[in-house]
Amino acid sequence: MSQSPVVAIIMGSRSDWPTMKCAADALTELGIAHESKVVSAHRTPDRLWAFAKGAKAAGFKVIIAGAGGAAHLPGMAASMTDLPVLGVPVESKALSGLDSLLSIVQMPAGVPVGTLAVGAAGARNAGLLAARILALGDPALARRLAAHAAAQTAKVPEGVEDD
Repeated sequence: MSQSPVVAIIMGSRSDWPTMKCAADALTELGIAHESKVVSAHRTPDRLWAFAKGAKAAGFKVIIAGAGGAAHLPGMAASMTDLPVLGVPVESKALSGLDSLLSIVQMPAGVPVGTLAVGAAGARNAGLLAARILALGDPALARRLAAHAAAQTAKVPEGVEDD
C-alpha cells in the first residue's frame, strides 16, 4: 500500500500476531493502509507511551490493540490518546482468553475501549469495525464495505444439503 497507514495494529508480543493478522487481513482486503507493531504495556512502557502520544500526529485514525493475559495494552493506549481504540482479547493458555476479555472490557468510566470477541474472530471484526469507522468520512470505502457485505451474504446457501 502506497498511502500512509491510517490504522495501527499493536500487540503485546510477537506471539499475538497469528491472531492479530486477522485484523490486518480484513484491512488489506478493503484497501485500508495499516501498520503493525509490538508495543508491550509491561515490557516496553516507554515505547507504548511514545506510540500512543504520537499516534494522531503520525496520521493514525483508529488503533486496534490486541493483548493476552493481563491485557493492559488496549486500556493503556486508550488512556493516552483520543483516537478510537478497539481491543482484541488474545486467547491465553491459562484461561482461554477469559482473563484477556475481562481485563479489556472492564475499563473505568472515561477510558473507552471497544472490546471485541476473543481470538481470531474478534481480530477480524476489529478490522471490519475500524473500516466502518473510517467509512463514515470516506464514501469510496463505504461502497467497498457494502460490496464486501454483499459478497459475504452471497456465500450463504439457502439449502441445507449440498447440490
